[in-house]
Amino acid sequence: MVVFSEDHKAETCRRGRIEVICGSMFSGKTEELIRRLKRATFAKQQVEIFKPTVDTRYSEEEVVSHDNNSIPSTPVATSQEILQLITEIDVVGIDEAQFFDEGLIQVCNKLANNGIRVIIAGLDMDFKGLPFGPMPALCAIADEVTKVHAVCVKCGDLAYISHRTVPGEKQVLLGEKQEYEPLCRCCYQKALKDEKK
Repeated sequence: MVVFSEDHKAETCRRGRIEVICGSMFSGKTEELIRRLKRATFAKQQVEIFKPTVDTRYSEEEVVSHDNNSIPSTPVATSQEILQLITEIDVVGIDEAQFFDEGLIQVCNKLANNGIRVIIAGLDMDFKGLPFGPMPALCAIADEVTKVHAVCVKCGDLAYISHRTVPGEKQVLLGEKQEYEPLCRCCYQKALKDEKK
């Protein structure tokens, strides 16, 4: 007699799901996304990765982590393009989800309801600590949410936010270590006070 565990059943049935990886910059979101997608590829699943066309920091056609790990991807301007570009796919990866339109929520639900595993990575908050783009709603509809943390560059505690170190009020400012630093809540509040002086 063979007894199947719940985990085994999930692996043998095609059940769609939504997994969200969120956190501040430099927390390893893209690294974790790449890790999960490479495992799916190793398991001989059909994988397709998408990223917003606006994100050209490291590469126009690859998803690249801050540690320079990469995986080929398809840049798209809108969330609807994702639906138009997939065929016979088991797993869909989406990086920098905060830069997509609100339609991404419906797209991810549709994919998951059609038996596709959707893995999303993105910033949950902008540099002001406000919810960023479709990420809060994606966290709400997700089957699983993984919150990852960077380390605060001031005190070494777990980082809470991506603090912008250059002037500007525009929500979207693509940048790296020259423009952003991960800070814990306490050090972020102190940085805000120092900036007002």
